Amino acid sequence: MAKLKDICKVCKSKNAGPFEVTIDIMLDNKAMYDKVEASGVLNAELFARLYNVDVKDVLFTPYPAAFAFKGTIPRCVSSGDVGDTDVYGAQQHVPMLDVEIPI
Repeated sequence: MAKLKDICKVCKSKNAGPFEVTIDIMLDNKAMYDKVEASGVLNAELFARLYNVDVKDVLFTPYPAAFAFKGTIPRCVSSGDVGDTDVYGAQQHVPMLDVEIPI
């Protein structure tokens, strides 16, 4: 097993408008992308569980041409609203870093 933080080239998050956050996971090469994809670990259900949202609200998209996966989830608090602690959505990728991938 390998943690995602040890095998991905980039793992980042950002706003996808004021009401959603996108988490991007990019791998170095096709071989690693194929291993991660074949594991089936990265999926909408994982994002829903880690971010405590309903799976129907998760948009999960694999991008094989870029060796990447993208998950878009609703924000708990709108960007810039009272109670927002991450106005740019730039720290929301952290729960993904310790996800274990059997490679």
